[in-house]
Order: sequence, then C-alpha cells, then structure tokens
Amino acid sequence: MSAPTYDLGKLHGGLRLEAHKNISTAEPIRKIPVPGQLVLPITQHAGDPAQPIVGIGERVLKGQLIADPEGSLGAPVHASSSGKVIAIEPWPVSRRHGDNAPCIVIECDGEDRAIEAAEILPAYDTLPADVLLTKVLQGGIVGLGGAVFPTAQKLMQAITCELDYVILNGVECEPYISCDDMLMREYAREVIGGAQILLHALEVDVCYIAVESDKPEAIHRLGEVLAELNDERIVLKQVPTIYPSGGEDQLVQLVTNLEVPTGGLPTDVGCLVQNVGTAAAIYNWITDNEPLVSRITTVTGDGVTQPMNVEARLGTTISDIINFVGGYTERAEQLIIGGPMTGKSVTTDRVPLVKATNCILVLSEVPSAAAEMPCIRCGECAAVCPIQLLPQQLFWYACADDETKMRSYGLVDCIECGCCDLVCPSHIPLTADFRTAKARIREQADEKARADRARVRFEARNERLEKEQQAREAELSLQKEAAKSAAPDTIAEIMKRKQEKPDED
Repeated sequence: MSAPTYDLGKLHGGLRLEAHKNISTAEPIRKIPVPGQLVLPITQHAGDPAQPIVGIGERVLKGQLIADPEGSLGAPVHASSSGKVIAIEPWPVSRRHGDNAPCIVIECDGEDRAIEAAEILPAYDTLPADVLLTKVLQGGIVGLGGAVFPTAQKLMQAITCELDYVILNGVECEPYISCDDMLMREYAREVIGGAQILLHALEVDVCYIAVESDKPEAIHRLGEVLAELNDERIVLKQVPTIYPSGGEDQLVQLVTNLEVPTGGLPTDVGCLVQNVGTAAAIYNWITDNEPLVSRITTVTGDGVTQPMNVEARLGTTISDIINFVGGYTERAEQLIIGGPMTGKSVTTDRVPLVKATNCILVLSEVPSAAAEMPCIRCGECAAVCPIQLLPQQLFWYACADDETKMRSYGLVDCIECGCCDLVCPSHIPLTADFRTAKARIREQADEKARADRARVRFEARNERLEKEQQAREAELSLQKEAAKSAAPDTIAEIMKRKQEKPDED
C-alpha cells in the first residue's frame, strides 16, 4: 500500500465541526432504479445555458444529447434513460433557490436503452491532448464538487499555463456530506484512472490525491489501487479535518504550500484542481463512453428514515430519492440541497437531482435565527476566515454599498464558507450580506457591460450610416457630373431630331 504523505502547508483559520457522517456511510452505495419520469434542467453548469435539440414527443435513448450549449462556456446535457420527451417547460430547481427554470421532461419507458457510440476511441494514452480534451467536452462533465464549472473549458484554460501539479480533491470537509468518501472507497480505480487521463492530457508528471484524515477507509482503498498500478506520478496526501480545507485555494495551499493570488486561479501557481468525482466521470466517459448521466449523492439527516449514499440518474426528483430511502420521518422540518454550511434550503421536493447535487439533507429542526445585534468589533470573524479577510470591515462597507472599499478589502475572494457566521456573537448574517453585495456588484458590472455593448453597437451603427450617406453623396455627385458632361450632346441630338421630324411632338 502507498502510504499517504503529510508534508503540508498551513491553513489560516477554519473550524473543526461535528462531522455527522457515520450515519450515511454505514452501508455501501445503493443504485436507485430508473424512475417513471426524469426532469432535466438545460442548465446544470456554470456559464452559458444549453439549448434543447429535441422536441416534444420525440423518443430518446440513454446517453443521447438532448441540449447543447450555445456559447463558448457551457456543457451539454444527455438523456439519463430511454423514453419520450413529454414536455419542455419551467420546473422548480435548487440552484435558483426554488425558482423555475427550463427543463426537459422525459417519460421513461423502463427499458433503459443506451445510444450506440458514434466512435470508439483508442487507448487514451495514444491520443494527443487536443483530441482528448475535445472528447471530454462532449461528455457533459462538470466540476462535481459543487462549482459545476465545465471541465473541458477548465482543462483548456489550464493547458495554456505552466502546470506542475494536478490535485484531486477528496477533501469533503462540510458536515453530513459523504458522497466523495464513498466514491473513493468503492470506485478508487476509476478515480485513479481519471487522474492518469488528466496527467496525459495536461502533460503533467505529478498528481496529488488529497483526502481528509477522517476517511481511513478511502485512504486505505486508494493506497491499495496505487500499489497495484505502481504509478509513481500519483501521490496520496492526507490533510487535517478542518473546515473549509476542501476549498480550491485552501487545498492548493495545504498540499503545495503555494498561495493563490487574490482574484487569481490555482493555475496561476501551477496547479489544476479537480474533484475526485469529476476524475471518475472523465474515466467512465473516455474509457467506457458513458457521459455524465448519474451521480452519487448523500441522503442524510435525522429527517429521513434511512440515511445512505445513493447513485441516481440526473433528473430524478428529490421526492423519488427520499421514497427510495424509506421516506421522511415524522420530525422532518427542513429540506436542504447541499450541506448545512453552503447548501440551499428549498420548499419543495419536486426539484430534480442535478450535476451539482452532492447532498440531500433533511433536518428535524429549523434553527431559529437569533436577534441580530450591533457588531462589537471582537475580531472573531477575522480569526476564522480562511481567506484572511476582515469580515467586520467588509460588513460596514457592504452596509454602505461602497463597492470600491469592498473590492479593496477583498470581497471578490470571499468563498462564502459561513465560518464568520458561526462565530459571530452578535449573530450578524455576514455571509448572506456578502453574497448579496457580490450579487449587486455583479449586477452592476453586467449593466455596465450591457451599456458598453449598446454604446459600441450605437457607435458602429452611426459609423455605418455615415459611410452609407457618404457613399450615396459620392454616387449622386458622380451622376450629376455625368449628366452635366452629357447634357450638351443630348440637347443637340434632341434639336436635330426635332428638325428632322417636326410633327412627332
């Protein structure tokens, strides 16, 4: 077995939180049967929305492309099973706080027939990087750690940089969530196979697989597979169980002791970070031609009868998943998509499982919000901030809507982890305030960008109209000159005809 290494950097701040993970890891991952209906949002990724390429009444097969992104940043959506498209309509989705979003609704036929592969690729290590990356683009693969950034575009950006390390993120630091832990236990070979594909595609020689110290079974299984493969490029690293050590920038610092610059990306310091689930999805797509049509998710909390990890088709509704695990308990009060720190509370279980759904958390109590009190400048929020920001200062500037100051104090670097909320003795909802301020800044930036585009279009139109006017004036001038030079001859000819045939008029 390959023993994990411990030569780690340091993480500023963070919290040690009660894990609540044993309740969902007591039994193996269970596969949910194909439901009677699948609801597939056409946007399950960061970036440009996908557009449906199927119509109502059309029959589709598992793995068939049903929505394709229209912009340069996006990911395709595939049918999760075979059946008939019965609607393309708005549906409640979790990533929009319960708001409706366009979805393709498939009535499953129960046959689960898969589409035939258009082509069978040779072994991945015989393919050039550009062919491999183009193939990844077609698989609908996104970051499965929660950010859902399209994987192919992330890789294409990375190959333009000087890379030293690939880091697979198996650090599942938020309480209750255990899907990556179970993935590494039961699909370690796929995770490591995905790492090997990434190393080949990016032409990098070192991959670190980072796993928290509270996951001994996953560490052991990964070590066994590494020992069998004897691939010295891949190194297992154990990191301390501190929230939010699984944040991308924080993990880079822990594993490599390199600090990602403010407003920058891990690639700025030679690192590419991918979730272990993303690596497994890449392996399944490249080697077995299976696009991303299912994922492992944790169903947990004291509000469900039998907490566990399940593998479900994308588009399966939360209600179908809850029924599979035995239903709600009598105490179920709150439904959260995601973990307790960064998840989204929803009011309906009609929302579908999407690529971002790593956890379905049902709690028996809705935490009562304590009365907010004035900030006492204690500094506890700054002590736990993993980004080393000054949340108390950001709070004042957010209240004043001072964009310049918020930017100068690093608001854009806030990862909205919620640590500051937990330690604030005044019960100020700092994370919510920062999230609102960031959204307001993005909205203002979008408005400015739209205004700039409108100005460019207006100026271009005026320039075009001016050129057309100049062209018309030039043409008219030429016509006048031609008429002027031709006039004497024309008049002489008319007079001559009149003299020759005086009675014609």
